[in-house]
Amino acid sequence: MTDTLILDKAVPDFQLPATSGVTFQLSQFLGKNLIIYFYPKDSTPGCTTQGIQFREAYADFQNLNTEIFGVSRDSLKSHENFKAKFSFPFELLADTEELACTLFGVMKMKNMYGKQVRGVERSTFVIDKNGTLIKEWRGVKVDGHAAEVLNFIKTI
Repeated sequence: MTDTLILDKAVPDFQLPATSGVTFQLSQFLGKNLIIYFYPKDSTPGCTTQGIQFREAYADFQNLNTEIFGVSRDSLKSHENFKAKFSFPFELLADTEELACTLFGVMKMKNMYGKQVRGVERSTFVIDKNGTLIKEWRGVKVDGHAAEVLNFIKTI
């Protein structure tokens, strides 16, 4: 899968290992809205803040028939520790082979300490109950982002 996704088009079915011993499969969530957010690294300050903000709004998302999944290239073990430490009520998906990162087109060259490195661009995607990509945010700034996503979900 080298084509990245297009707004208002169906998202191809994919699966990834998830925390809590489950396997995420996109097609299992037809009938619900999905928020899939990509973040660079477990237990880093920005990624922790982002996860906490989604955690704090989780009940509101659930009331709107919406599930949340966080995705990074970290291992399942790293995800399990991160999820437990901050009591995230949603699953984290381990994309160690960059399957979803490639599908969603979130791998970018970034500057880190003066060096060019390839990494995940913080991005969020909303997939509606029919499996269609209906909204994307790229280059996300963490503060207030979960509230912005919640406000969008309220409109659908």
